[in-house]
Amino acid sequence: MASSKTAPEIVALRRSLDLTEWPAIVENGAGVLAPDSTEAAKDDQYSALRAILTKIPARLRDSYRGFGDMDVHEIAKITGLSRDAAALAAQRAFSEPGLWSGNAQDLAEFLQILARHGVTAREGGRFLTLSFGQTKADRMAEIIAQYRPRHTVALGDAPNDVEMLNVAECGVIVANPHRDPLPCLEGEKAGRITRTELAGPEGWNKAMLDLIARLELE
Repeated sequence: MASSKTAPEIVALRRSLDLTEWPAIVENGAGVLAPDSTEAAKDDQYSALRAILTKIPARLRDSYRGFGDMDVHEIAKITGLSRDAAALAAQRAFSEPGLWSGNAQDLAEFLQILARHGVTAREGGRFLTLSFGQTKADRMAEIIAQYRPRHTVALGDAPNDVEMLNVAECGVIVANPHRDPLPCLEGEKAGRITRTELAGPEGWNKAMLDLIARLELE
């Protein structure tokens, strides 16, 4: 699994799917959850991110409301998660998702200041997520180097999946009716990246079944 979710969230999902022996990419590539582990290795990146946010001018900082500015009830409300699930989402180790309420000009200035501190921002399905630049593609490369798989496949539906889709042997853009579609990626011209017509899990499932058949992996 490669997700924007935290390690505690992925631990629960991985256990429910009986995938505990597999590594997982967490917080948009900012960390990796090792097989059979219940915690991703960390070096207090989240505290460092929050400290940098205190250096942003108030007129800009007030337009960004991150998970660290919210209580569990508010996180549950904006994500649609249960209170227990929202509590897991609040246990950040590497990155800070949040909502931007200001204008585009102020956002550009906000991002420029963050960049001077080594912080990058990625747009996901709903949130603007801040981190120190690691991506899902970076972590995927590490996992590929360690496990040497026969094929590599990446599936995603948001801008924070683009790097991962571009570097995988096979990429699949899963339809997401809740946001504008991703722009055409270079790999689509060569047929290395495809798009699903079905959305969400149904699109993911059909894409994988079709790919398994095409690669003759039955």
